[in-house]
Amino acid sequence: MAVNQINSITDFYNLTSGAVKNAAAQSSTATIPNEHNFGDFLSAAVNQLNETNTYLNREEEEEIKWSLGLTDNTHDLAEAQAKAQTALQYTVALRDRFVSAYREIMQIQI
Repeated sequence: MAVNQINSITDFYNLTSGAVKNAAAQSSTATIPNEHNFGDFLSAAVNQLNETNTYLNREEEEEIKWSLGLTDNTHDLAEAQAKAQTALQYTVALRDRFVSAYREIMQIQI
């Protein structure tokens, strides 16, 4: 079984969009350190989860502000919702890859 090197979250999707690559390059958790060991990869995944939680919290705050009438700026609300949705999609994809890898490892006969 070949082990592929994963350099960023976009490697999970084989994305070629320039906008997606730029966004991933700017993200603080998109790349993992140079050691490329499992601990670093897991740490990057935890950082990605924390970043996702931050985006979801910001989205909820913007929804509350808008629903209470504290702001009438729907652009900020839409932006927060889009960021939260995208981050959640990446987190779910990462989770699916972990589960798939775990199942594959568990099927290995010793």
